[in-house]
Amino acid sequence: MDFSDSKNIARGSFNETKLDDGFFVLTYQNETNDLQIVEREIDSSFIQFHYCIKGSSEFIFNNGNYRLKIEEENSLLLYNPQRDLPIHLEVHSKSWLVSVLVSIKKFHGLFSQEADYITFLSEDNKDKKYYKDGKISPSMAIALNQIINYNLNSSIKTLYFKGKALELLSLYFNRSEDADIEQCPFLVDETNVIKIRKAKDIMIARMAEPPTLQELSEEIGLSLKKLKEGFKQIYGDSVFSFLFDYKMEVARKLLEAGNHNVNEVGLKVGYSTSSHFISAFKKKYGTTPKKYLMALG
Repeated sequence: MDFSDSKNIARGSFNETKLDDGFFVLTYQNETNDLQIVEREIDSSFIQFHYCIKGSSEFIFNNGNYRLKIEEENSLLLYNPQRDLPIHLEVHSKSWLVSVLVSIKKFHGLFSQEADYITFLSEDNKDKKYYKDGKISPSMAIALNQIINYNLNSSIKTLYFKGKALELLSLYFNRSEDADIEQCPFLVDETNVIKIRKAKDIMIARMAEPPTLQELSEEIGLSLKKLKEGFKQIYGDSVFSFLFDYKMEVARKLLEAGNHNVNEVGLKVGYSTSSHFISAFKKKYGTTPKKYLMALG
């Protein structure tokens, strides 16, 4: 809707319930025939889950340069660790929304001790923004309507809403039996995550003489298939691609430190001949170790 065409744009505010530090539920119902604008400051440490129960709304970002529409019976997950994503929302006539805001710190604690390894928050991905839309399932719709239509004693409202918010998050990340639905990256089985983290530590500790994948899988007590799949899911790369990148990064830092010559650096990261090391370094950085050092001046 173009602002110039609308004479009746009201500014509203969310009905907000604080559930805990870094954990909020917001609701908004536009029962009028006009477009309403709702705003709320949110810093970059929050993951935002928005659910449109009825009607439709649009999120406006970057002073109107970017819009994300959320339709009836759809959800939207927003997260961008590199910039704040304040809510600037155009709520269309007869539209209802429920939002759950949860800080990264709180979110980590909800899932597991190994939450640092959930895919989009892992070290490799923590600076990536994450926008994902999805459908509101029937079980989510029930919890959302219970939030909107809350009419119990006000003294238990926070407790009730907290229960519903946790229910919504668990339903959002429920692993569906339907193979066509994208498996949620957050809920990698925790014991396997611990084993895969151990595999990474082993490869790093023995980078000059790493075990084979078969030896590695036996050492951590995980099948070869699960090791390969899990490592790729958590670290975004195969075991040996990850190790190669790690070795090259170590080599680059050793060269920059200036305490070792090219041959010594090569040996430290597991190359018995300098020619192999030089070609590996060139493959990664597009230049030889010697030229890299010269460029540093």
